[in-house]
Amino acid sequence: MPVLPPIPEPGIPESATGEVRLHDRLGRIITDLRVAVTDRCNYRCIYCRTGQGGTGSAELPMPDYLRMIQLLVSMGVEKVRLTGGEPLLRSGLVELIREIARLRTAFNADGTPTPNGHPLDIALTTNGHLLASMAHDLKRSGLTRVTVSLDAVESEVFTRMTRVAGAFQRVLDGIHAAQDAGLSPVKVNCVLLRGHNDSQIEAFGEFARREGVILRFIEFMPLEEDRIWSRDAVVTEQEILERLSRSVELVPLPPNHPSETARRYGFADGVGEIGIIAPVSRPFCGHCSRIRLTSDGKLRTCLFSQRDHNLHRFIQQGTPDEELNSYIRRIVLGKEERHHIGEAGFAKPFRSMVQIGG
Repeated sequence: MPVLPPIPEPGIPESATGEVRLHDRLGRIITDLRVAVTDRCNYRCIYCRTGQGGTGSAELPMPDYLRMIQLLVSMGVEKVRLTGGEPLLRSGLVELIREIARLRTAFNADGTPTPNGHPLDIALTTNGHLLASMAHDLKRSGLTRVTVSLDAVESEVFTRMTRVAGAFQRVLDGIHAAQDAGLSPVKVNCVLLRGHNDSQIEAFGEFARREGVILRFIEFMPLEEDRIWSRDAVVTEQEILERLSRSVELVPLPPNHPSETARRYGFADGVGEIGIIAPVSRPFCGHCSRIRLTSDGKLRTCLFSQRDHNLHRFIQQGTPDEELNSYIRRIVLGKEERHHIGEAGFAKPFRSMVQIGG
């Protein structure tokens, strides 16, 4: 049987019974798991890819992702988000979601829930290019909700952002299909880059109100393959709010969950909602509840980690669940306190976003 490598204990004692929720040394409870099922993508968005062709595919068999997800759900994960790359490119995705959904209904003979039987939210982040034909199957398989990346509401700007011609209408059709399938409210994510798509801010506000989607603006982070990030390229939360408020009054909304990353705002007339995810200008690391699995089976405790942990290798070697549980707990105890974007000595992670998972 393989021997797991030692990991320094960060100072919080591990529960001898395993009943304590998965947590880090700062007491942050881990409830959210992001799983990249591929690093392939059919878009070449300028804040992510180089635009110079593809990279080698890093994918595992779907049963291997399921095995890791089952393990982490048994440790208290409540939200599983499937990402990529572009997850809709993976064959077997609908079947994987169906198997994850079965974790919601695991009960003992006396009706009490097993460790896997707590409520489980299953979400998907997609560029929407293939969503129109798959939305109903995804819903029937057990998907709870969907988030679509859409970085412009004008077709020409969208083409420049994605470097894919004629795709805007396909994404819009995908959003409508998701709404029709009952995957509502659909969330739409927009990464803003100054000089590229910041002209779209006001139009996005109108889009959210007209289309009935929840819009999320995201500040540009230094995770792109081309290494073009600079602070000057970041459109901050304050600027977004100021520009939107010139046309329609915004009112703050309470968070849906203490660890929610977006600060929520509604329009004063009650029509529409936006959120702003501002990891650069207003970091939210203090209440982070996330861990990540890369498409090649590495466990990461932060987007900006300088190290990842090969969970898949130990699963392949047949390591017992009890040892895997202990191994994961020790990794998570060492979760980073915060990222250091903009600080002296900041180092970008050795993987780009497309390799880590969106």
